[in-house]
Formats: sequence, C-alpha cells, structure tokens
Amino acid sequence: MDRKSKGLLVTLLLLTPVTAFYLMQLIMGTKFVDVKLMAVLANGLWVAGVYWLLCAVTGYPVICSLVVHLLCALWGVANYFVNLFRGTPILPWDLSALETAAAVSGSYKLTLTGNMCLWLAVLLLAVVLLRKKLTWGRLRPTGKTVMPRLAGVVAGLSLMFIFSQPAVLERVGVGAYTWQQMVGYCTDGALCAFFDNTKYMEVEQPVNATIDNVRYVLSQVENDQGSGLTFHVEGPAQGQGETGSEQRYNVIAIMNESWADFESYGNLSLSESVTDYIKSLDNTIFGHAYASVFGAGTSSSEFEFLTGNSMAFLPTGSAPYQQYISKETDSMASLLSGLGYRTLAFHPGEANSWNRNKAYPLMGFEEMKFRADMNVPQLEEHAYLSDYSDFQQIIWEFENKKAGEPLFLFNVTYQNHGGYEEADYPTQVQLTDCPGQYPRAEQYLTLANKTDEYFKVLVDYFSTYEEPTIIVMFGDHQPSVEQEFLDKAYGVAQSDMTMEQYMAKFQVPFVIWSNRPLERENAPQTTSLNFLGQYLLEYAGIEPDLYGKFLREVEEQLPVFTSVGYIDPQGHAYSHLETTQYETLIQDYQLLQYDRLFGISDVT
Repeated sequence: MDRKSKGLLVTLLLLTPVTAFYLMQLIMGTKFVDVKLMAVLANGLWVAGVYWLLCAVTGYPVICSLVVHLLCALWGVANYFVNLFRGTPILPWDLSALETAAAVSGSYKLTLTGNMCLWLAVLLLAVVLLRKKLTWGRLRPTGKTVMPRLAGVVAGLSLMFIFSQPAVLERVGVGAYTWQQMVGYCTDGALCAFFDNTKYMEVEQPVNATIDNVRYVLSQVENDQGSGLTFHVEGPAQGQGETGSEQRYNVIAIMNESWADFESYGNLSLSESVTDYIKSLDNTIFGHAYASVFGAGTSSSEFEFLTGNSMAFLPTGSAPYQQYISKETDSMASLLSGLGYRTLAFHPGEANSWNRNKAYPLMGFEEMKFRADMNVPQLEEHAYLSDYSDFQQIIWEFENKKAGEPLFLFNVTYQNHGGYEEADYPTQVQLTDCPGQYPRAEQYLTLANKTDEYFKVLVDYFSTYEEPTIIVMFGDHQPSVEQEFLDKAYGVAQSDMTMEQYMAKFQVPFVIWSNRPLERENAPQTTSLNFLGQYLLEYAGIEPDLYGKFLREVEEQLPVFTSVGYIDPQGHAYSHLETTQYETLIQDYQLLQYDRLFGISDVT
C-alpha cells in the first residue's frame, strides 16, 4: 500500500466515526454548538467500534464507511419521529414493545424534514462520488492482514462494550436526561444517551427495604383513626337497595385515549367547545388529573389508575405490563373480584398490545375482550374504532349480564389515538383566530368533540338502568400535535415554563357520573391518576384496602404525585430532584409499592 493509500485509509478510519455521529445529530435537528465535546468523543468512539469491526470483517473500508453513515442517519431519523409522535426518543425498553409500535405505526404520516433531505442528499452524493472506490482497500484476507484484522475486531468490540456502559459514560460526563430525554439525546448524543438509559431498566430498591419497615408503615395506617376517609355516596349505603338486600354499585372505568382539555388553560378560541356536554351534566364531578406520560405510554397510565402505584418509582419511560407484571399483582380488579364482582377488561385493539392479554389476568381480571371479541357493529374514526362503538359494547355487556351481579368493567378506548393526519377526515372544530394553521390539532379536537358527543350515549342508557352504576372517564395523556399549537394552548413556550407550567402538560380531564345522587361538596378538582381510582371506589361505597388508605394519606399531603414531579396542597410543584419535607412520606410510598410489585421479603 503506497503512502497516498495509507493516508486515505487512516483518514477514513479516523474521520468516519465523527462525521457519522454529526450526521445522526444534525438529522435530529441538533445544532453543532449544542453537542458536548465529550459527547463527540464518547459517541464517536462507539461508532468507531462498529466501523472498525465492519472493516476488519469485510475488508472494504469505503463501503463500511457509507454503511455506518447510513445506520447513524437512520437512527437519527427514527429518534426524531418517535420523539415527534410521543414526546420522547427511542428508549431501551421500547424494544419490548415493537409489536405495539407496529400495530399503530400505520396511522402516522412521516414527512422528511429539510435537515433530513439535505443530509441524506449529501450521503447519496458521497455514494455517487465514491462509486469507483467502493471495493477499494487493503484489508482483504491475506496472510499479511490476519493480525491487523484481528486487532480491528478486538478494538471494535472493546470500544462498543466500553462506551455502552453507564458507569463509563457517567465518568466522562455524558448520559441521559431523564426529565427531558430528547435534550440528552441532542446534547450528549443519541447513542450514549440511549445506553445510559439502560441503567434504569432495573428498578431501584428502596433504602429502607425490610419487611419490618413494611409492617410498620402499614400498622401506622391501620391504627390511624383520623385519616379523614369519607364516602361521598348518597342513597343506598354500600349499594343497599330499597328491599334491604345488598346491591353493590356497578363500576365502569373508561380510560379515553389521548383525551385532553386544552380549553381549561384559557388561551384558545374554538369554533365550538369539545367538552360542553360533559361539563353541562348534573350529578357529575368534573376535574383534572395528572398523568406521568405525554403523547404516548398509555399502559403506564392504566397501570397507575388500576394499582395506585406511581411511575415515579419506576424507570423513566418503562412499560410496567411488559417489564414488571410477571406474577399476581394487587389492583382495583383484584380488590373488587375479592368482593364478589365480576371483573372484565375491554380494549378494542390487539390482544397483545402492551402485553395486556398477559398482564390483565395477573391483575385480577377474570375476563378480557379485544376488538376480535366485540359483539356490536364496529365503526371507525380516522382508522381506529370509534368511541360510539366502544360505548355500545359497554352497553351490550350490561344488557347481557346477570341481574344483580356487580360488574367492574375497565375500558381503554382507541378513537383518539395519535396519527392526526388523515387527509380525508372532515375537520369540524377549528381555531377561530387561525383556522387551518394547525391541521393535526384541529383533527384531534374534532375527535375529542365526538368523545363528548358519544358520552351522552352512555349517560342516556344508564340514566334509566335499574342497578346503581357509577362511571369514571379520564384521559391517559395529552396528544402529540404541533408544538406551536401546544405553546399557544399553554400560553407559554416549553423552554420558558416554570415547574408548575411544565407539569400542566401532563394534565388530563376526568368525569365521574352516577345514576344515583353524588355528594359533590368536597369533590376533588385536582388529583393524579394513581389517586383517582381511590376516589372512584369511595364514590361507589367500597372500602379500600390498607394500601388504598395509605394512598389517601399521601394524597392529603401531596394531591398530585407523578413521575414528572409532585404538587403540595398550596399548588407548589416540585421536581423529584429536589429535597423537601415530604421525603419520608415519599420513601414510605416507594417502600409499599416495591413490596406490592416485587415483594420485600423476597429480596431481604
């Protein structure tokens, strides 16, 4: 190999990792000046490991350089779109949810950005310019290249291993930002930030994790006679009917996909309200709950509602149904099943979505129904089953159940799911001051308006239903629509938000309605999804278990508690990174949750 060829080879081996890394970052929309110097080094060395390994195995440095650039570009594109649609980039535990992602991906419209087109064009130009040198190289198998090739394999594997270790990344000052993942992916590199997140795949064991501490906390709850627990149901106590025989309330919980209340911020002018029917109802409690996810992560919200557990004590972005529900787990379903309720979970999607078909039975649901099991006509709204058909299935279940048999029905809807880009879908709700400027948001608002309209179907039916029945409907998270629309709705750009304003991004509405009178004098106006289930049980006249009583004590001191942060009774919001007077309470919460999920006695 002559000096010129050696120079070209060295240049390729050293320059490719850097240019491929920057290609990946620029495609995501990162600015050169925003990338940390150590991020260039750490991410670049990992890319170098991949490149040198490929060169050693194939012997073609030019082809391998183009392949590495293409792979980095695709990783950048994937992270950009995943973040666009759900608010976070690709995280390690997403690999366990590929089936779920594939099931909904068809409803999203992918449009390449200017940055993507520019840098993909540059990559294509490089292929054209280097087409005559694609097979150039002196790393092909010969007796003289065995040792250099072996050294390349060892060096490549070593670099890939070293710079995928969170401990190493922490030492060089590069890693994930759990509060704002995309910020970390941009400033610290989309590869190292991804690898750093792997340290969160193991649930942190509480510092006070002993069975004696669990017993002590529960004994304090059991002995607390001043917990302030009251039931807000008027009429038949504990569901007692007029004849004196016990008749429990039927309980319906509807988690409505992407249901949000953007009107509550007071900054939008819409052609029509999308919550006017629900807000006009008598004998109704309407308020707002805080979720732990934004734009996606539906199963995390149902996990919080059903179990009373908080995502705050689990890895950011994790999927509990897939990662942690591997044995029988206490939930609202198991509690009600133990009280003689028939328990049914219904979701008009695929059975394996978020691993529900395996998680639901472990949480106490005796029956499950998915779209293939529906008994009513299936109408669609923008490619997903409509809330109208969803609610008709709920009605069918009650028309066909045994008289007097108490039923707990948990329903996850599908209509308002992301992908608000269907070209032929008629938009009926617009922003009056800028109609058509935010087409995705207006398509979403039109769907939300139909949810409000179709909820009337349930109210009309159960208004004349003989058995006492209570319904709660709440959102799982806000939708991922145009960021400019969100800034307009919130009245502040995300970069300028206070902690209180940032938490408000995770606010979703809830409505509680019953065909029996509800006492609304002390009704909750603000809560979080992990506490909302306890309110539902109280209004249904159902005594909570010890954990439920503990949750109410937590809620009295911290009305809102999510993975994003928590809010005290005075409305002050705190990050989990802050040290506050609530540390002991939070540690007790974490302890009891860990015990319920994993069992303290099993690890001590």
